[in-house]
Amino acid sequence: MLHTRVTEILGIKYPVIQGGMAWIADANLASAVSNAGGLGLIASMSAGPDWVRKEIRKAKELTDKPFGVNIMLMSPHAADVAQAVIEEDVKIVTTGAGSPSPYMKAWLKNGIKVMPVVASATLARLMQNIGATCVICEGSEAGGHIGDLTTMALVPQASEQVSIPVIAAGGIGDGRGVAAAFMLGAEGVQMGTRFVVAKECNVHQAYKDKIINAKDTDTVATGKRLGHPVRCLKSPFSRQYVQMENDINCTSEQIEKLGTGALRLAAQEGNEEKGCFMAGKISGLIKKEQTAQEIIEEVFFEAEQALLQAQKWIKR
Repeated sequence: MLHTRVTEILGIKYPVIQGGMAWIADANLASAVSNAGGLGLIASMSAGPDWVRKEIRKAKELTDKPFGVNIMLMSPHAADVAQAVIEEDVKIVTTGAGSPSPYMKAWLKNGIKVMPVVASATLARLMQNIGATCVICEGSEAGGHIGDLTTMALVPQASEQVSIPVIAAGGIGDGRGVAAAFMLGAEGVQMGTRFVVAKECNVHQAYKDKIINAKDTDTVATGKRLGHPVRCLKSPFSRQYVQMENDINCTSEQIEKLGTGALRLAAQEGNEEKGCFMAGKISGLIKKEQTAQEIIEEVFFEAEQALLQAQKWIKR
């Protein structure tokens, strides 16, 4: 059994966090992951506080294990959701798309453990300085919004610059990835794409099928021209998006308009033509649907075996 500061701090059995994926990570998936021994997350995305409260209360009915809420800080409702998690007695928050500093004092005062998602070692150090409990270092292999550094480059540099636990994210979908993350200095991992195909995940079946049928080269990073790249599966939508990005006659406003609502169309409707199927580079390794418990137990059995077998490379 892998036991780290992450498992101790969060009160979980396995050092794994389910990604806070917009339009995907709801109370149903979060509670399933938490019941299986990981940390499930509800994604607040751009939803208002009423929806988030409803999902939090539903999760509390479905699990008595720790779970958290992911807050997208660029959301117009971020401040209201930040207050809602306090009032609903949520004890773990992850953040993305901005700095959590405006809310840290209130969160920490109310005993909330805060784990920001960052894309550089500099940001990891900054988050530690403002009171983060752990830091989630996400490499460009991840699905969704990404930075420049890869997981292999980011995690060891971040782990050298902070004393709080580092959680590795991006390109991790099996036990070998977990073992590698630990060797790089992480004490936990976050997985998103692998949990999209969990049986408890309510995403459209077409989304799951695209991940299961994906090859290793089937993702693309869009949005670089706009300054906020997004990794997704190749599709009619992504091809059109890239084409427009490369067309000097297309304005940024036209490109932004194309992407508006595209994730929802993929997640809820499975729309192949207009939907953005966000997924990580690890998609090519994922070949079947499983329950959250099967996923976690399989991944950590593989991780332990990989770490134990690594001794064969040492000759004394």
